Amino acid sequence: MTLDTRLTDEQQQLRKTVEEFAREVVAPASYHHDRTKTFPYEVVKQMGEMGLFGLPFPEEYGGMGGDVFALCLALEELGRADQSVAITLEAACSLGAMPVYRFGTEEQKRTWLPQLTSGQALGAFGLTEPGAGSDAGGTRTTARLEDGEWVINGNKAFITNSGTDITRLVTVTAVTGETPAGKKEISSILVPVPTPGFTAEPPYDKVGWHASDTHPLSFDDVRVPQQNLLGERGRGYANFLEILDEGRIAIAALSVGAAQGCVDESVKYAKEREAFGRPIGQHQAVAFKIARMEARAHVARTAYYDAAAKMLAGLPFKKEASIAKLVGGEAAMDNARDATQVHGGYGYMNEYLVSRHYRDSKILEVGEGTTEVQLMLIARDLGL
Repeated sequence: MTLDTRLTDEQQQLRKTVEEFAREVVAPASYHHDRTKTFPYEVVKQMGEMGLFGLPFPEEYGGMGGDVFALCLALEELGRADQSVAITLEAACSLGAMPVYRFGTEEQKRTWLPQLTSGQALGAFGLTEPGAGSDAGGTRTTARLEDGEWVINGNKAFITNSGTDITRLVTVTAVTGETPAGKKEISSILVPVPTPGFTAEPPYDKVGWHASDTHPLSFDDVRVPQQNLLGERGRGYANFLEILDEGRIAIAALSVGAAQGCVDESVKYAKEREAFGRPIGQHQAVAFKIARMEARAHVARTAYYDAAAKMLAGLPFKKEASIAKLVGGEAAMDNARDATQVHGGYGYMNEYLVSRHYRDSKILEVGEGTTEVQLMLIARDLGL
C-alpha cells in the first residue's frame, strides 16, 4: 500500500478550521484553566457546536460522517494549543462514545450516541483500576446478575471525563464469572450517570493536564438493567483492547500536536529573543536544537498517518498504532524539554505554553498504554 500524506481539500479545511479555533478560542483560555485547574466548559460547548465530538461517527447517530483520521487532524491542532482540551475530545470520542458505536445494540446506540456526538454529554471509559491496567488478571471490580440487574462493586482509577457536570455515561469492565479455562470472565457494562452507588471521587492533583477532568471512581452495589451489557458477555476486555488500538492513533496525533506546538513556540521565541547582539535563532546551537525538534514532529506525524491509513484500509494496524503512540509520546516529551531549554528562564514560567507542554507531555508516555507496553506489543509482532 502506498502512503499518500497529502490531505484532501476537505481535510485541509477541517485542519484550518480547528487551527483557527485553537488559536483564537482555546489558547487564550488555556493559562486560566491550567492555573485554576478548572474544566473549560465554555470551550467544550463550542467544540460541540462545531461538531468535533461527532467527527468519526455516522450522521444517523448525530455524527459528522467522518472517520478516525478526521478526528486525528482535529486533535493535532488542539494539542498544539492545549493538551487538556485535546484529551477531553480524544477521550470523549475514542473512549466514551466509540465502545457504544463499535459494540452496542441498536437501542444502545440510539439512546447514547446522539448525546455523546453532540458534545452535550460526555462518556468515560472505566478500565484501569488501582491495581490493574494492562493486566486483565488484576481486575477486581465485579458485576453479578441479580433479579435482572447487574450489581457492580469495585473501584476504577485515572478515569478521564468521569466527573464533569455533563458526564452522563461510564462504561466499566467487571468480572462477571469464570471462563472454562478458569480465568476471569470480564464483561463491559454501561452505567448511566447519575446512578445510586456510583461516585466520582475528588479529582486527582495532577502534574499536568490541569484542565482535564480525571477521577477515581467507586461502585457500591450499583444496579443497572441486564440489557446494559455492552457487547458479548466475556468479551469486555478484548473489546476494550480493540478500542485502545484505535485510541493509540488518536493519542499519537495529540502528541504530534504537542510536539509541533513546542516547535512553533521555539521558532517564534528564537526570532525575537536576542543574545550577543543577534536573535538566538541565529546561533547554531539553538537553530540545530529546533531543527531536531521539527524532525521529531515530522517523523511522529508520518507514523500516525501511516497507522490511520492502514486502519481505514481494513489492514492490520496494531503494530503501527503502537509505533505511532511510542514515537509520538517521546517526540512530545523530548520537544517539550528542548523548548523549555530554548526559552531559558521564561520556559520555567507557567504562563508560557512550553512550560505547560513540559508538564503535560509526560503522561503521553504513560496513558493508553505505557511506552513499555508499546515496546512489548511491537516486539510481540516481530515474533519475540
